[in-house]
Amino acid sequence: MGEQQTTDAFLLEHVADAVIAIDAERTILSWNRGAEDIYGFTAAEALGRPLLALTSPDETAADTDSQLDRMLCGPEGAIGSFEGLRKRKDGLLIYIASTGRRLPAAVTAPAAILCDKDVTQARVQRDSKMLENRFRDVFDLMPDAIVVLNATGRIVLVNRQAEDLFGYAHGALIGEPVECLLPERLRAAHFGHRASYIRHPRVRAMGIGLELHGLRADGIEIPVDVSLSPLETPEGTLVLSAIRDATERRQLETQMRDKNAQLAAAMQAKDRFLATMSHELRTPLNAVIGFTGTLLMGMAGALNEEQERQLRIIRTSGRHLLSLINDLLDLARMDADKLDLSPEQVDCQDVVEGVMSALRPQSDAKGLSVILEMPATRLTVAADRRALTQIVMNIAANAVKFCDRGSVRVSLRAREMDGGRQVEIAVADTGVGIDPNDLPTLFDAFSRLSADNPQREGTGLGLHISKRLADRLGARIDVTSTRGIGSVFTLVLPGE
Repeated sequence: MGEQQTTDAFLLEHVADAVIAIDAERTILSWNRGAEDIYGFTAAEALGRPLLALTSPDETAADTDSQLDRMLCGPEGAIGSFEGLRKRKDGLLIYIASTGRRLPAAVTAPAAILCDKDVTQARVQRDSKMLENRFRDVFDLMPDAIVVLNATGRIVLVNRQAEDLFGYAHGALIGEPVECLLPERLRAAHFGHRASYIRHPRVRAMGIGLELHGLRADGIEIPVDVSLSPLETPEGTLVLSAIRDATERRQLETQMRDKNAQLAAAMQAKDRFLATMSHELRTPLNAVIGFTGTLLMGMAGALNEEQERQLRIIRTSGRHLLSLINDLLDLARMDADKLDLSPEQVDCQDVVEGVMSALRPQSDAKGLSVILEMPATRLTVAADRRALTQIVMNIAANAVKFCDRGSVRVSLRAREMDGGRQVEIAVADTGVGIDPNDLPTLFDAFSRLSADNPQREGTGLGLHISKRLADRLGARIDVTSTRGIGSVFTLVLPGE
């Protein structure tokens, strides 16, 4: 009898399947060599530990526990069979076909004996055959490489594009862990990512910013883009991966980064140039304008009529050039986001009166009537004084420039709108007006009216800068115009 028991124990120890004895609490009491081979845990590591904690993935532990419970609660000698996912010591998932028998109550310690067989490859072949029949033709028509995995992370189907992309012979990838398509350095981390995705499958679009790499059969790494989708089948949820060679995209991105770096360097050089030239350009121009004014005042001696005419041309051209330089520098500072604004309480009437006083020589020279409509009480707004003055100056200067006869009327008023107060500065002229076709591009940089007199001076930057300054102040500029009758530009500022 003793010899028979010894023989039975020897055979049990060396059988290829895992033979495991558990008590009623699912604690492992016996763990043969087959269990060591299948699960990777030695007997010393397994004995005395809960079976579920040792071998069941978190996502399937409840199902496995329910299956064991039905067997343990059944009649003595009852046999139960079930198939499911298990995990190895190294983290790999495997499919197990388990057969269990509840032991008679006379056997005191073990409550059940389990015989587990690794059926991973059989499950792969079954899933592969099912997918071949249903999807092979469709997947072969797709432009991307398609790799389908089961819950263990093993490949159950690939299309021709995937075999070509990774350089494998037909059918060579079936049953292999998907990690064989990854460089060695990425495989350990991929185990965790894959397990997380299996627990919470979801659609993940291709090209979401991940730097992914694949490994060809010849050992060459390639950059890839991967999208993931759960694929529901009668055998359970599979994972469909669409893979695309990203070599050209990555090269293009590298080129774009290099170009952006070059552009950034060019912008910095431009900023340094403007910072230097703003002084170098303005200083001699101010000297030219200043000394021209001195000569016109007769402080250096009397001038004849022709000399005075030519000096006035010099002064006008100098002022125009200085205005152009100021506009370009302001535009450059705004493009570089280096135009600092300092909000303060600004008296709008002071701004309007100051602007129109500065423009008085031009309006008088053209014989224009300038009308100011000011409210009885002073109106103030929180704004940058220089920016507000520049906006009103640009709008009013345009009104004078494009009005050859009649009047320029500037109105300042406050209005209650949507429960708040707005302050409006409206500049109306009786000038040439604006063609409706010009309105959409009126505030674009370097924009000029299509029917404008080419002899009128202008850079096409005044309204563009005014619009951008208004945006920075939280304001807006409204325009109404009728060709041949005149225009009204209204600066609408948020009140207090």
